[in-house]
Amino acid sequence: MMKHFKSQIGFSLIELMIAVSIIGITATLAFPSFKVWIENTRIRNTTESMMSGLQLARAEAVKRNANVQFALDGGADWSIGCVVPVGDNNGDGEDDCPEEIQSRKSGDDKSDKIIVTSSDDGPYIFNNLGRLTPAPADEFIQINVDIDTSVLSAADSRDLRINIGVGGNFKMCDPNVADEEDLRVCP
Repeated sequence: MMKHFKSQIGFSLIELMIAVSIIGITATLAFPSFKVWIENTRIRNTTESMMSGLQLARAEAVKRNANVQFALDGGADWSIGCVVPVGDNNGDGEDDCPEEIQSRKSGDDKSDKIIVTSSDDGPYIFNNLGRLTPAPADEFIQINVDIDTSVLSAADSRDLRINIGVGGNFKMCDPNVADEEDLRVCP
């Protein structure tokens, strides 16, 4: 007499519990590094947002043939606007040079724990040639973007810096890089 065995389809309860345990242990081990990655991503996003704002202020100054300022409004907040606002002189229904062209308020990406400091109090004014005016006394102005130390340890934090040159050029750099040949090094 021949016995017919039914083939087993699916997982047993023990196999499922082992898989869930492995996933749980892996997630527990990965969580601290994931938190560090998230916070460092916030620093990078804030720095890139400020770089975009600076580039926009410079471009608007050239486009509008007027002095346009980039102002830090505390924390990671910034705004762009004309130094001397000009109303609608050409009749197109828009101000020729408004007081506020664009702004960014903290909380947009939970960047309220980001600390922004500058070697110059600002605002940073770009003239119609896209250059900083008045020219800084030093070779460049530094804007430091750091994270609140209560969130990450100093060793885990990947602080970034923006250098604004006299000619209106920008560079994002890492103040913790010491190798002079590394492109991320700060001057």
